[in-house]
Amino acid sequence: MKKLFAEFFGTYWLVFGGCGSAIFAAGIPDLGIGFAGVALAFGLTVLTMAYAVGHISGGHFNPAVSFGLWAGGRFSVKDLIPYIIAQCVGAAAAAGTLYTIASGKAGFAIDSTKAGAFASNGFGAFSPDGYSLQACFIAEFVLTLFFILIILGATDKLSNTPFCGIAIGLALTLIHLISIPITNTSVNPARSLSQAIFVGGEPLSQVWLFWAAPILGALAGGFLYKTLLQNHAEV
Repeated sequence: MKKLFAEFFGTYWLVFGGCGSAIFAAGIPDLGIGFAGVALAFGLTVLTMAYAVGHISGGHFNPAVSFGLWAGGRFSVKDLIPYIIAQCVGAAAAAGTLYTIASGKAGFAIDSTKAGAFASNGFGAFSPDGYSLQACFIAEFVLTLFFILIILGATDKLSNTPFCGIAIGLALTLIHLISIPITNTSVNPARSLSQAIFVGGEPLSQVWLFWAAPILGALAGGFLYKTLLQNHAEV
């Protein structure tokens, strides 16, 4: 249960910090943090929670990461469903908190016809810069694949593991710097689902892509690391 609570709180912090920065701080005139600030916020959430609770649960905070670590031989299949449930509940709880805070401002309303509404992900007309379904799928697949390669490499026992949280946090920052204009950046099905639930409409109907592409990319990344990169003689 401690592992599941760690995943709940870690995913809560990721969504609250990352999506919260996008909702509250990104667009304020003259003082807003913009895309770069949101990217950094997501990276900082993972970095801080990796050191806070990573030693308890492994610090996944993301269903795609759990699948990738399983494919890489670092995670048991029997723990997949409990971890994913804890991650999704944590993400939804954070989204609910964000909604409650946002509702405290006069005139607040979520426009479900607007790309990126309430930090949601989307493709086509719901991509921040109008990228197609195919383009968004490729971006999410490739970025999640490399995210898993970085996680597996940084946490390898032959690596400088005390600093792995920094590498992983910076990797997520870079991922957001690349893909916020494309999909508003998912690489995390729980994060996408939590925001889409509150937006509804087309963003909710598009959330399937932000489960399929990251999970497939994670599986590919885990398999590639285990078969092509891992030093099996040292395992």
